[in-house]
Amino acid sequence: MEIVFSVTQEEDGGYVAGCLSHDIVTEGDTWAELSANVKEATAGYFFDQTKPTRFRLHLVRDEVVAI
Repeated sequence: MEIVFSVTQEEDGGYVAGCLSHDIVTEGDTWAELSANVKEATAGYFFDQTKPTRFRLHLVRDEVVAI
């Protein structure tokens, strides 16, 4: 089973990830820290259930450009 996280980059450079199918949200200052935090948060969420075998981090970029 795979779960997907929508990731946005904050103005300060950090990242916030929210799972699209479960109530899991976490953050990290770097991409590596975010990935580790997602792994930890996912393990905690599924502590008494079958855990997903992997997760996908989907970076969402919202950019406004003047024409």
